[in-house]
Amino acid sequence: MSALAHARRFGWWLALAALVLLALAAFFLMWRPALEPQAAPARIDTALVERGANLSRLGMCAACHTADPARPFAGGLALNTPFGTVHSTNITPDARTGIGLWSEEAFTRAMRQGVSRDGRLLYPAFPYNHYAQLAQDDIRALYAYVMTRPALSVPARENDMAFPFGFRPLVAFWNLLYLDDAPWQADRRQSAQWNRGAYVANALAHCTACHTPRTMLGGPDLTRQLDGGDAEDWYAPALNANSPSPLPWTREQLLHYLRSGIAPDHAIAAGPMQDVVVNLGQADPNDLAAVATYIHSFLAQAPARATPANRPGSLPVPAAGDPDGQQMRVGYEIYAMACARCHDAGRDASSGSALPLQKAVALYDPNPRNLIHLIREGVAPPAGEPGRSMPGFATMLDDAQVTALAAYLRRYGAGAAAWPDLEDSIQKVRQP
Repeated sequence: MSALAHARRFGWWLALAALVLLALAAFFLMWRPALEPQAAPARIDTALVERGANLSRLGMCAACHTADPARPFAGGLALNTPFGTVHSTNITPDARTGIGLWSEEAFTRAMRQGVSRDGRLLYPAFPYNHYAQLAQDDIRALYAYVMTRPALSVPARENDMAFPFGFRPLVAFWNLLYLDDAPWQADRRQSAQWNRGAYVANALAHCTACHTPRTMLGGPDLTRQLDGGDAEDWYAPALNANSPSPLPWTREQLLHYLRSGIAPDHAIAAGPMQDVVVNLGQADPNDLAAVATYIHSFLAQAPARATPANRPGSLPVPAAGDPDGQQMRVGYEIYAMACARCHDAGRDASSGSALPLQKAVALYDPNPRNLIHLIREGVAPPAGEPGRSMPGFATMLDDAQVTALAAYLRRYGAGAAAWPDLEDSIQKVRQP
C-alpha cells in the first residue's frame, strides 16, 4: 500500500472515529431518563390555581398552545421558525395525548431543562430557556392551573423540520450554548416594581424571545437585548434606544398599549402582538404596571427625533422632481383612494378613523415586512372593540402596486430613505 493510500485510509478512520465520538457526546448530552407516570393530585388548592391562571396569561401559554379556540391548550398551532415548522403540544390533563400523567417533577423538568416526561428533548420554540429562571412556587402554580383545565384528546401533529434540524440530539448542543438555568436575580439598584417587571418580562413573558435578535443557531443575542427581532415573519421592533417609534413612548402609553393593544399617538397591535395583548389584558394590573415600568426604562433611552409624526395631516402629492416619479405617483393615487379617508382624519373610535400615517411605526421600521403585512392582510379587531380594524388589500393590489404604495409611504409619510429590499420582501411575504 502506498503512503498516499495509507494516509487516506487513516483519514477515513479518523473521520469515522470523530463521528462516533460526536454521536456519543450527543447521546450523553441529550439522554434523560423517562419519569414515571403520575396523575396530578385529586385536589389542588383553588388559590394556587388562580395564581397559576394569572401566570399563564403573563406567559401567553394559550397563545401558542391553542390552534382551535374551542380546544384551549390542546396544541396543534404551527410555529414557523427558520429551521422548520414546530407544532405546539397538548398541555391539557388528557392522559393519552396531553400531560395528564406528568408529575410536578416532570413538569418542572420541561420548564427548566426542555425535557419531556419520556426523556425527549423539546425544541426551543418552547421558551424553556426563559422559564428556567422561574421560581419553583410559580412553576407549581402553573402546574396546578394546567392540570385543572378540561382534558382534551388531541394527538400531537408531526413537526416539519429542515435537515438536519429534525435530529433532536442537536438540541443538546443548543442547550450548551444558550440554556442558563441559574435562578433569576433581582437588581438591587432598581425599585421593587422594576424588578418585578424584569422577572415577568424575562422569565415568564419571554419578551426577548421576539424583541431580541437571534444568532445563526437561533439563540438570543443577549449582547443586543431588546434590539429588535422576528416573530412569525413580522418584525418585533427594538424596545431600547434603537426603537423605531416616530414619537417617544410614555410609561402610561405603554401600559395602556399592553393592556388593550392601543395607545394615544401610537399604532395598534397587529400580527403576533395581538395575541400578546389579549393575554396581558386579562392579567393582574399590578404585574402589567411592573412590566411597563421595566420596558419603558429601555424605551426612554431612545433619543428625540425630528420626524413627520409631529406634523400630521394629508400626505403630499409627490414632488415634481422626484427621481422615482412614476412609482411615487402610483403610490400616491393608491394612498388617496384606499388610505386617506381614514388616516387623514386622525384616530376617532366613534367614527372608525385611524392614526395619521406619519405616526405609524411600520413606516419607520428598518425593514418593510410589517407594512407589507398590514397592507395585504389588514388588522382584525378584538371582539367587541370598535375603531380598531383595517381591511386588507391582498386581493385588490398586485405586487407592483403594493411596492409603489409602500415606497410612497416610506418617503412621504416617514420622510425616510427607501428600503433597499422592498421588492424581495413583498415576494417573501406572499410565500405561504
